[in-house]
Order: sequence, then C-alpha cells, then structure tokens
Amino acid sequence: MSRKKIYDPEGSDGNSTKLIGGKPSGIINMNNIKYEWAYKLWDVMLANTWMVSEVTLNDDIKEYKTLSYNERYAYDKALSQLIFMDSVQTNQIMDNLNPYITAPEVNILLARQAFEEALHSQSYAVLVDGIADNSDDIYELWRKDDKLKAKNDEIAQVYTELADNPTDENILLSMFANVMLEGIYFYSGFTYFYALSRSGKMRGTTQMIKFIQRDENTHLSLYQHMIKTMRVERPELFTKELDEKVYGMFKKACELEVSWGQYITSGQILGLTNNIIKEYIQYLCDKRLRTCGLKPIYNSKNPITWIDTYNDFNAQKVNFFEGNVTNYKKGGLDMSEEF
Repeated sequence: MSRKKIYDPEGSDGNSTKLIGGKPSGIINMNNIKYEWAYKLWDVMLANTWMVSEVTLNDDIKEYKTLSYNERYAYDKALSQLIFMDSVQTNQIMDNLNPYITAPEVNILLARQAFEEALHSQSYAVLVDGIADNSDDIYELWRKDDKLKAKNDEIAQVYTELADNPTDENILLSMFANVMLEGIYFYSGFTYFYALSRSGKMRGTTQMIKFIQRDENTHLSLYQHMIKTMRVERPELFTKELDEKVYGMFKKACELEVSWGQYITSGQILGLTNNIIKEYIQYLCDKRLRTCGLKPIYNSKNPITWIDTYNDFNAQKVNFFEGNVTNYKKGGLDMSEEF
C-alpha cells in the first residue's frame, strides 16, 4: 500500500472514489462526493465546536483540595491516561492513517478529528496545571507507572505495526483499533469523572469531559462507518482469520480497560465497584462489536444506567447517533449507529 499523492492531475474523484487504494486527484470538492455519511458527519462535528475557555473551573480548583486521597489518586491517573491517548491519536491519524485514505471527504474528517484531539490535549493541560498540584508528576506518569505503561504500549502496538507495514489488512485493523480507543479505552476515565460529578464534586471537570466525549463519539462513528464501507468495497479482507484477530484485540482491550478502571478506583469510589467496572466495560465492548458487524462476546447489560444522564448529548442529532440513518444511503450503503 502506497501513500496517496498530494496532487495527481490524472486522478479521479466522486463515485469512482475508494476508501483505500483509490487514485484521488487531491482536490476536495464537497459537491462531488461518494460517501454522503461523511458530509453529514462533517456537519455534526462542526456543530459540536467548543473551546476550552467555555468551561469554568473556579469551583474545581477549590474542590480538588478537599477530595479524599483515593479521589485525587484516581483523578490524576485518569488524566494521565487521557493525555496519552489524545497525544497518540493526534499523531497517528495524520502520520499513519490519513495518508492511505483516498476519499477526500474522509480525509477532511480525519483532519478535523486531529484538530479535536489537539483541543483535548489543551483541555487536559488546563485541568492539570489549573487544578492539580502535581502537574509534572501527572505528565510523567506514563513513564513511571507500570500499569499505565503496559496499557499504553498495547494501544500503540497496532499503530506502530501500521507505520512499519502499511498493508491493506493492517489499515483495516487500525480502523478497528480506533474503535477500541474511541469506544473502550477512554471509558474508565470518563466514568470516574462522572461518578465524581454524581457526588456533587468537580463539575467543571465533568463538563470538560462531556465536551471531549461528545467529540469522541463522532470519532467512533467515523471509524464504524469506515469499517462498514470496507465491508462493501473490500469484502475479501473480512476473513475468518481477520475476525479472530479482531476478537482477540477486543478481548485484550476489554481486559486492559477493566484492569485499569479497577486500578485507578481501588474499590474506593462510591458507585464503582470492581464488578460494576467489569460489567460496564464488557457492555461497551459488546456494543462496539455489534456496530462493527460482529457478534458480542460477553452479553453484558449496563450496570450503571445513571451514566446515561451524562452521555445524553446531541439529543437534537439522535437520528444520527442512536437511530436508523434515513438520509445517508448511497452506493449500496445503509448505515446506522448505536452508542
């Protein structure tokens, strides 16, 4: 697989576009696209635009000092993990994945995602430097905490393999890896912050996290659509062997996220027992598998339905995120999302 050319006067666009392996001209013409879902998702991402300065953290600065040791411990470690994931995403999207995507309408979605990941990095910097009193330790934790390092290394592995060997299969596997990152690996941290807010604590931080999760949901939608598109355009890649690899990746992601969530909460956070964390992450894993066209592994139910009140954003866009998409059918594709 070769990286696409920045400009190719002999290239073709519109209905002749392919998600990978195409020959684009390099011109972005949003009036001549193949994937209507990309245009709809672009509109959603633009409508979600927010800035860090919109969130007031004055109360959180005072409340952080009143948190228990276990609450501060989880707060710091959750932030450190989120910092790593958005840092990796910013780089790998533009360096590893986007150069091999040959649909211009998807290229701009990936560019938008990279911007949002960078915005999230700024958000974490504000939370770390403005609220926590050990910012250097939080930023260096990925080097010193063996549990965090092991998780980070596993997440980065598939991206490294793509960089070293950008085959068609590895590009497809990276799409699945992005589903896991956007839809599983963030969620122990998100859930912890929502549990704090449910107890009336650190609500400014929670608002920031809600903005971030809203962005991550659009990223999750992007990769789910890309995988569904690949099933139509490159069905020969979806072999039994590939399914086995993907199931192995999802199981590992689930195990790592369960272990991480239990580690940072240490059984000391109200409403987040070890078993609840395990069931919730398994429930999310099953949902992500279904949206990727695969069967669930765990058949788990959501043990913390109260979290839906924190996940309830984009209500005006419910038909895009949670219902059947009625206006996004083109070229034989009929896509729907489940978050």
